[in-house]
Amino acid sequence: MSLKEAINLEKLPKHIAVIMDGNGRWAKEKGKNRIFGHKNGVGSVREVSEACAELGVKYLTLYAFSSENWNRPKLEVAALMELLVRTIGNETKTLMKNNIKLMTIGSIETLPSRAQEQLAKVKEATKNNTRLTLSLALSYGGRAELVDAFKKIASQVKKGEISEGDITESTINKHLYEPSIPDPELMIGTSGEYRLSNFLLWQAAYTELYFTDKFWPDFDKESLYEAILAFQSRERRFGKTSEQIKS
Repeated sequence: MSLKEAINLEKLPKHIAVIMDGNGRWAKEKGKNRIFGHKNGVGSVREVSEACAELGVKYLTLYAFSSENWNRPKLEVAALMELLVRTIGNETKTLMKNNIKLMTIGSIETLPSRAQEQLAKVKEATKNNTRLTLSLALSYGGRAELVDAFKKIASQVKKGEISEGDITESTINKHLYEPSIPDPELMIGTSGEYRLSNFLLWQAAYTELYFTDKFWPDFDKESLYEAILAFQSRERRFGKTSEQIKS
């Protein structure tokens, strides 16, 4: 039986989030520059997106560029932005073919204008697609998302639109960058790094974490199947006991 056949389609994670790490180290091992790694990482984005759509996963969020990544060398950042513009344009046909809707989270307004325009164009073209929602986290930081949410809530309190007593977890959820996307059930981190990297901090409260030593450019469909099978082997208790879950 193949890995794909072993997956229980009735117990798929509805939302998978991925920290795509290791492009630079992958390139370094091959004696290439970091941009070579980022370019090859695009293939993994395509493979994982298609695999999720084929299986029936409804949401996929990819950590493409963090707010901290702006501190990288200027040439690398510029090359990454150019790669983003080119890739989004080139992958539009693939998104349409697979009925995938593109969304973004993060401080998109900080991206170069060309990147913003390309993203807006593809988001508009794919807005009615229903098979999979692919969300790119760009110029994104989990702490910044929470700060922005708290500021919006504080403003509402100041205006008298809500009171402090009205604030609940649901209130915070409604003020996140994209409240329509459910919390991830599975988060995958590549390249042997064991950390959340400031990614979906609020949403990942009960997310199952899966880490692999594979660099992102080596992460393919089979790698995704392995992660999903690991997820399906776990017991998700959400603070309850095993006996409560089974009863």
